[in-house]
Amino acid sequence: MSVTLHTNLGDLKIEIFCEAVPKTAENFLALCASSYYTKSPIHRLHPNFMFQTGSPASASVKVSTSIWGTPFEDEIRPSLRHNARGIVSMANKGPSTNGSQFFVCFAPAPHLDGKNTVFGRVLMGGGAEDVLERLEGVEVDGKGRPKEKLVVNSVTVHANPLAG
Repeated sequence: MSVTLHTNLGDLKIEIFCEAVPKTAENFLALCASSYYTKSPIHRLHPNFMFQTGSPASASVKVSTSIWGTPFEDEIRPSLRHNARGIVSMANKGPSTNGSQFFVCFAPAPHLDGKNTVFGRVLMGGGAEDVLERLEGVEVDGKGRPKEKLVVNSVTVHANPLAG
């Protein structure tokens, strides 16, 4: 199962770990299929760490709403770790506070293992590494906010096994 994030700096195809983290996958894929992430700002970026997105374009970047309307529990799996460039994980505000926001790692982040649910990885190739490099190279302010507009223009869902 995969999706493609079409950002204004290029495309990132992401493999989703549906079997390992089914609730997180269901939430993410349903949000993707409903166009929730269309025009979602990439509002946080830290070179050598990660970029974060997942708020609706019309809302505050603090909004992070799941398909159930309430936060949902973590699906921490010891085999799924923040151990490489391109790991995709849920952003949260503490245990079991997952909503819609997620981040993509620019580098390993082992300090997040056991704290954030890993649910996918960027499939390298097809220019993905170049897109990650362009994103990582964007200048940010002192709070990690990009100084230029970065957005997820749209998402393509490839063969959603959870669709009815």
